[in-house]
Amino acid sequence: MEIPNIIYGTAWKKYSTSFLVKQAILEGFRAIDTAGQPKHYHEDLVGKGLEDAYRSGIKRESLFLQTKYTPIEGQDKTNMPYLERDSVVTQIEKSFKRSKENLRTKYIDSYLLHSPVFPSKRLLEVWDVMSGLVKNKEVGQIGICNCYDLDVLIYLYEKSEIKPSIVQNRFYSQTGYDKEIRKWCKEKSIVYQGFWTLTANQTIVDSSLVFDLSEKYRVNQATIFYRFLNHIGIVPLNGTTNTEHMREDMKINSFELTKNEIEWLEVLLK
Repeated sequence: MEIPNIIYGTAWKKYSTSFLVKQAILEGFRAIDTAGQPKHYHEDLVGKGLEDAYRSGIKRESLFLQTKYTPIEGQDKTNMPYLERDSVVTQIEKSFKRSKENLRTKYIDSYLLHSPVFPSKRLLEVWDVMSGLVKNKEVGQIGICNCYDLDVLIYLYEKSEIKPSIVQNRFYSQTGYDKEIRKWCKEKSIVYQGFWTLTANQTIVDSSLVFDLSEKYRVNQATIFYRFLNHIGIVPLNGTTNTEHMREDMKINSFELTKNEIEWLEVLLK
């Protein structure tokens, strides 16, 4: 399934997760991002929200479901989908099985490595197990998150049989907005997903330029920024908890920014 141009993110939604997932889908979102990381995600409640949406007439085939294997370094060791003593292979197998059970599906559209693991031998071992899920047709594509070192991405790409299809990073000024990584992703036909797109860029969203464009296109300022990100090759994650904002953000496909407007906004990415 082709990745929709905006994704609903489910981190830190706690016990509101199922309600928000259902609302996001009913308002038009067709991609959901979660993770096998109970510390920050209630993946089981994502599954409950999906089931509630299905009862409202939504078909599983119309949704892009994305989850992650979170290495032990990113887990709360008192609440993990695997045991601390498990091998890396077993960790992924258990985490993936739990994610399928949580999401009430036999197939995951996208499975991501939540963060790079080291040394490189361990990274390739993890990637080989994840690649096996693609070969077994249990997963559509695999990718990596929170990787801000282009050399690591190049190494993974060159050493892997099944190449990464997705890079998901925090989109913010501290990394120079990943300009070199995004350029490389474009060259390799890898989808770049950005999270923290509003939280880390509120100054841009609140700028007079974005305000003027929101008046011109009759959408909110966040939607202008999301559309701009689409134009420069980014699929943004959206984590709003406001139903009205969900509805507004779904207007992302109702307009196109001009070439000049895109160039003006790019100047703000300093």
